[in-house]
Amino acid sequence: MFGGIGFGYIIVMVLGIIISGIAAMWVRSAYAKYSKQQSYSGMTGAQVARMILDRNGLTDVPVEPVAGQLTDHYDPGPKVVRLSEGNYNKNSIAAVSVAAHEVGHAIQDATGYMPMKLRAGIFPIVNFAGQLWFPLFFMGIILGVGGGLGQLFIQLAVIAFASILAFHLVTLPVEVNASTRAYGQLTRYGILSRGEASGTKRVLTAAAFTYIAAALTALLTLVWLILVSRQ
Repeated sequence: MFGGIGFGYIIVMVLGIIISGIAAMWVRSAYAKYSKQQSYSGMTGAQVARMILDRNGLTDVPVEPVAGQLTDHYDPGPKVVRLSEGNYNKNSIAAVSVAAHEVGHAIQDATGYMPMKLRAGIFPIVNFAGQLWFPLFFMGIILGVGGGLGQLFIQLAVIAFASILAFHLVTLPVEVNASTRAYGQLTRYGILSRGEASGTKRVLTAAAFTYIAAALTALLTLVWLILVSRQ
């Protein structure tokens, strides 16, 4: 039984690695292509972020550089948009697309976008569940999955991991909406031409697939856990 459970987990892990690998390759390919193409406006990622923030009344939200590549994010705690150094300083289609996407999260925060509020609300629970589910599962396997206390531990692991999947599912509309906002802002303010905006769509679509890949991997893991719990 232990061998079967271990084999099932290996399959889930391999599938997860494949899905995540495809997503990562797509993102890097799209980013590499459009990071070489300068935007029509000539504005850097930092300038674009500042412009969109100001036009949406978010003059108090700073834009800061952060080390690394594709480390761009919006931090809702101190309410700051952080762009990787390359995107902060460059005027490529990729740079302004990523910058506009992160500003999209700042606008979501300012307007009380419900999925974003929900994601922030469940994050502490999910963070705790992420540390708890495997020890619970491992203890259940040690005690035996046929019933009794071992079965209870495994069922608790299923519940804990279900919250992780829920977090991934809530994240999807947050990211898609931020990308939709980014595309609208970039074209509305003439930062990118219509032709260049197709590059924005490709970059942001590739980025969105990474979140879809994470959700699929979590779903596969949850299904496997449920199957184990029914043994």
